[in-house]
Amino acid sequence: MSEFWVYFQIGLRHVLDIHAYDHVLFLMALVIPFTFKDWKRILLSVTLFTLGHTTALLLSVYEIMVIKANVVEFLIPITILATALFNLFTIGKSTKKEKLNLVFFITLFFGIIHGLGFSNYFKTVLGGTSNSKLVPLLEFALGIEGAQIAVVFVVLIMAYIMQTFFKFSKRDWVLVGSAFIIGVVVPMIIENEIWNQ
Repeated sequence: MSEFWVYFQIGLRHVLDIHAYDHVLFLMALVIPFTFKDWKRILLSVTLFTLGHTTALLLSVYEIMVIKANVVEFLIPITILATALFNLFTIGKSTKKEKLNLVFFITLFFGIIHGLGFSNYFKTVLGGTSNSKLVPLLEFALGIEGAQIAVVFVVLIMAYIMQTFFKFSKRDWVLVGSAFIIGVVVPMIIENEIWNQ
């Protein structure tokens, strides 16, 4: 197997790991208010998130930006909770352009936080044995992106099924989905190791 596929699959598996589902939860929270017809906004949101976490990966792996792993592991569920709560408070409200700009900026910032989490994992995978970090890093990032695209499509297909066949209103879908995400992430925050320090 080529080195590209090794790092690509590591990135893919890292996002889709059943025991480390925080990234999937964030993507669900990010995409839940949308349907396939909102593809431009979805593309912009996911691209900004990708830009944020890829930038953070680069800065962290090259030790330009270093943040303690326990702080990052605490901030990741906070970003998920904030996104799900935003969904609840904005259900059915028309989104003004200024609010959209704020949402996109926050998505970029949250991407940086998630990227720092990926970088901690990536540094342990790389282990310092490679002379060049950039190519494996980009291969790893592409694996992450492949997994993200899969998650986004699954959430959009679920939204379509629930709203078309089960006659959920869009409001109910966002309400139930966001409440589910909050129910999963609050225990993650409460049980985080940062409280034991």
